[in-house]
Amino acid sequence: MKAISVIGSGTMGNGIAHVFAQHGYPVALIDIQAAQLEKAMATISKNMDRQVSKGSLSEEQKTEAISRISTFTDLQEGVKNADLVVEAATENMALKLDIFRKLDEFAPKTAILATNTSSISITKIGAVTQRPEQVIGMHFMNPVPVMKLVEVIRGYATSDAVTDTIMDLSKKLSKVPVEVNDYPGFVANRILMPMINEAIYSLYEGVAGVEEIDTVMKLGMAHPMGPLQLADFIGLDVCLSILRVLHEGFGNPKYAPCPLLVNMVEAGYKGAKTGEGFYHYTPGSKDLVVASRFSKN
Repeated sequence: MKAISVIGSGTMGNGIAHVFAQHGYPVALIDIQAAQLEKAMATISKNMDRQVSKGSLSEEQKTEAISRISTFTDLQEGVKNADLVVEAATENMALKLDIFRKLDEFAPKTAILATNTSSISITKIGAVTQRPEQVIGMHFMNPVPVMKLVEVIRGYATSDAVTDTIMDLSKKLSKVPVEVNDYPGFVANRILMPMINEAIYSLYEGVAGVEEIDTVMKLGMAHPMGPLQLADFIGLDVCLSILRVLHEGFGNPKYAPCPLLVNMVEAGYKGAKTGEGFYHYTPGSKDLVVASRFSKN
């Protein structure tokens, strides 16, 4: 495994590129928008500066890692030499299926095609290619440079050899891979999203306020971040999308998204990335301020 291509230069994509480059792999970072690629490279540099300040990376190592990343706006050009492609585009099934059809055409026939999807069926993605045995889920956690877990999801047709390769590669990235099978939500989100949804229902039904719900989970269950703050951090639109995958995949009403979550997403309140979700976010401030619509003051 030598050449890595990463599709999508948003939060997850630039984090994945960062980790591969830091561990010595040449990376082709691909996005349809040149401006987004420039922003991604600036983010990677800033995040590596943080590592340098903490002593976990030297200035020389940072310079070398940055030099390993090349950017592309053309998908075919970006994947033509890849041994592994990691897709980290928006969590949209139609978009991902379209990307994998193109990857199957453009990437070398020996290349492994991985997706960072947090909920979409690996089996379904693999089925649109002529190499389903080489399609696998490689679900990194956010922020990628910090979080140790990689959820490795094997589709119905994924081969043992490909699974073993990705498990070994994850370890070379100083990550801890956990192999799971392909069912809606896998493990991480099958457990996490119903908890977040239940926290939103608790707010919706007036059981307690935003700060109170999060405080109970932080102090009572030793969670580093409350479920409502975490939902904001993930993106309320992403949470809604995953819950809908779970609801449709299992046909069980317990996964139905809370109406409050649906309304917030439709109104554009998607969490930290839009400046407001359950909390209000001010650029440059780390203060946790409950959004005025949920404030008791």
